[in-house]
Amino acid sequence: MTSRGFKATARTSSEARAVARTQTLIKGENGIGTVRRTTLPGGLRIVTETLPSVRSATFGIWAHVGSRDETPALGGATHYLEHLLFKGTATRSALDISAAVDAVGGEMNAFTAKEYTCYYARVLDTDLPLAIDVVCDMLTGSVIREEDVDVERGAILEEIAMTEDDPGDCVHDLFAHTMFGDNPLGRPVLGTVDTVNALTADRIRRFYKKHYDPTHLVVACAGNVDHNKVVRQVRAAFEKAGALKDPEAQPIAPRGGRRALRTAGRVELLGRKTEQAHIVLGMPGLARTDERRWALGVLNTALGGGMSSRLFQEVREKRGLAYSVYSYTSGFADCGLFGVYAGCRPSQVHDVLKICRDELDQVAAHGLPDDEIERAIGQLKGSTVLGLEDTGALMNRIGKSELCWGEQMSVDDMLSRIASVTPDDVRSVARDILGRRPSLSVIGPLKDKQAARLHEAVA
Repeated sequence: MTSRGFKATARTSSEARAVARTQTLIKGENGIGTVRRTTLPGGLRIVTETLPSVRSATFGIWAHVGSRDETPALGGATHYLEHLLFKGTATRSALDISAAVDAVGGEMNAFTAKEYTCYYARVLDTDLPLAIDVVCDMLTGSVIREEDVDVERGAILEEIAMTEDDPGDCVHDLFAHTMFGDNPLGRPVLGTVDTVNALTADRIRRFYKKHYDPTHLVVACAGNVDHNKVVRQVRAAFEKAGALKDPEAQPIAPRGGRRALRTAGRVELLGRKTEQAHIVLGMPGLARTDERRWALGVLNTALGGGMSSRLFQEVREKRGLAYSVYSYTSGFADCGLFGVYAGCRPSQVHDVLKICRDELDQVAAHGLPDDEIERAIGQLKGSTVLGLEDTGALMNRIGKSELCWGEQMSVDDMLSRIASVTPDDVRSVARDILGRRPSLSVIGPLKDKQAARLHEAVA
């Protein structure tokens, strides 16, 4: 990370205004790729990445709240609130919000995760002031009307039903429950039919006021943007809403804490009349702040990150037992997951599981050869850069980095960290992660005898 000292900048009006702090975090060449952060009085952080060669800009606001912040009675409240912020403010109706961005050919959306929520709009660079005004209004001025809560409840229940109809998606929620149990990390982001039906407008309003304070928010903007102009426009929008009330307030720190996973070797089966059985076999991974995450990224790529990966070759190419098979990692503030997914005919479940388990055990015991590690490093470096080729991806990177790590890392630094991973690093993390007893989640039309045998797969 390239870091420069704080530079104090003051704005003046008819009354003296509190001082904002601006810092250059990454110094790009000729201004290209420069990342700057301004912290406003009131604790709101604004980060931008400048890319003058494009004609677009993506503006987003990240909230330091996700489904893991919910009590059991509030299950699904974060995602419910994400929907409701599009339903209108004191000055804009839901149609006004969508029509404003549609009228300039932009796109607007949001997503909720277990530890954060993001609202964003991607527009032409000349329309950035509009995007800033609309998204800031949504985040600071939502009215959360009773009638909107009732209408949106139906849409969210349909979204839950849609997820339930996709076992390839649903199995990952099941695996989270297998690993975390009734911990908030083990509950679905969408909530359940019962919890969504129980949420009231008053509960959601209280949740909104608690978690959408400026100290819990990060504004991120990337593209053909001017940092100072973005800061002025965002500040004006938040001050107009009366959101920057306490000039002494400071941003909250990135998440910390320690949460224990459930005992390894758990098996959860969900019977469904599907054509395929959907499988996730996995074990505890690494927290997103763990320095070994770079080595785990290389290991994950080599095992199940592409068509040349071990699992793809063994399960699909050589035996044709599955169309989709891959591995993945999920890193949270204090823990993580490593999983292998496969979708196959129910009659092939045990063969697929045996191959996957054998590969994981083999790599845990003997590691990967140097040539596979070298190929995985090259693949991971390339995919990292290619994944940052649009302003939306850049906005996601700087926003999430500020919220989750409290710092920024340049692309060159990221590539350097990946390139510095050694074969010994990969073999060490393989022993630590893959050497653990796995847990298993399966959705499909499994018979009793098949279900009994599945427990043997994690023994």
